[in-house]
Amino acid sequence: MIELDGSAGEGGGQILRTALALSLASGQPFRIDNIRARRPKPGLLRQHLTCVQAAVAVGGGAAETIARNSEGNEVRLGDTCLQFTPGKARSGDYEFAVGSAGSCTLVLQTVLWPLALAQGVSNLLLRGGTHNPMAPSLSFLKHAAPCFAGDGDALLELELRRHGFYPAGGGEAQVRIHPPAQGIAAINLTERGKPLRAWAECLHAGIPRGVAARELGVLKSAFGWADDQLRDRGLRANEGPGNALVVVLEYENITEVFASYGDKATSAEQVAHRLVKEVRGYLAHAAPVGPHLADQLMIPLALAALQGRPGQYFATELTEHALTNARVIEKFLPLRFVMKPVDAKGVVISVNA
Repeated sequence: MIELDGSAGEGGGQILRTALALSLASGQPFRIDNIRARRPKPGLLRQHLTCVQAAVAVGGGAAETIARNSEGNEVRLGDTCLQFTPGKARSGDYEFAVGSAGSCTLVLQTVLWPLALAQGVSNLLLRGGTHNPMAPSLSFLKHAAPCFAGDGDALLELELRRHGFYPAGGGEAQVRIHPPAQGIAAINLTERGKPLRAWAECLHAGIPRGVAARELGVLKSAFGWADDQLRDRGLRANEGPGNALVVVLEYENITEVFASYGDKATSAEQVAHRLVKEVRGYLAHAAPVGPHLADQLMIPLALAALQGRPGQYFATELTEHALTNARVIEKFLPLRFVMKPVDAKGVVISVNA
């Protein structure tokens, strides 16, 4: 039984999601205490409870809350301690609904790699939030998907059917997972390659007219982009209210995505300037992998290395989120991450298996 402290490191939900994924992948049970202890609302929220339920569904295992002086029972919202006993992940057709604006991409993170190691294609229908500031968006994952496959065949297909913004949610996505015939491919991302395309899109529904033009105008001024690089994507009114400003930078070897989200207390210009700062920070580096993708690539890097396919990637920085993720992965898999700083230019990440 692997013991985990949910308050360690960044102390958020990533600890639970990574543990669930690798418990299914490795067959090792775990117990976690202090779930999301460093968050304003500790314990399981709807999206985290859905992750637990999804792990049970695809693996046929069992999850139970561990209450003081009790034997254990059904996992519920607000629980801060649970024990998970995995089964073997089975490919198939699954449907998971968060039931709030909580991100459905977090559910995908939980089951992606167990199902990528299973036999046969899996189809997932996910409902919940698709674009909110507390999780990778569906836009981010769609562009990042080729990176997960390394040099192998396509692993992941994403179709965004309906956008779901905070606080209403209501988004829907269809996901198809293709287990690679030759196993998880090595990830080698040390150079961006030549720049191919760059563009921005403003996703908006049910917000004041003119907001999109103001946000895109700031990006045009900051980067000198042409009008055809600035996309105003008005959505159906019943998909809102919501506003996401997204920048996509496509290179020969990688596509990186950055986003900023609007709210009632933030002007359109502030939303855009926040995004400009993040994009400029990335452009100032030579490293191909940004801070959010650096976190997402750790599990496939580790799984590929255990299958005899070592790799590495060069990241602009390592966040506390990523460092915590690495420590959890090391609990389940017989390997150690190697993080080599490159002057002030970033860090090269590999594993010793």
